[in-house]
Amino acid sequence: QVQLVESGGGLGQAGGSLRLSCAASGLTFSYYGMGWFRQAPGKEREFVARISRSGGSTYYADSAKGRFTISRDNAKNTVYLQMNSLKPEDTAVYYCAASIVASSDVKAMNYWGKGTLVTVSS
Repeated sequence: QVQLVESGGGLGQAGGSLRLSCAASGLTFSYYGMGWFRQAPGKEREFVARISRSGGSTYYADSAKGRFTISRDNAKNTVYLQMNSLKPEDTAVYYCAASIVASSDVKAMNYWGKGTLVTVSS
């Protein structure tokens, strides 16, 4: 049974930082590209960042470039999202996802976590 469990969400201040973690189990972690997505109230789920199987390649949404950093530790089966320079518009539920194919498309993800709420106050 595959499980992706996010942690690290909470209340942050504008200009501050938060670090999200996603621990994976039940799958061969290094076989999967990993991604972070987010969904704000009343909006569709959107891509934030993704990282290749080896961690050698990363991709970001324009909204995340220069502020967020995705990384992974294949020995710990964990992917991270370091979020700096937070903005109120970053407020959302953040989800991690695993995909066999290299993709930023929500529909291409094979497995999802249940999400962690990030709230950024101004």
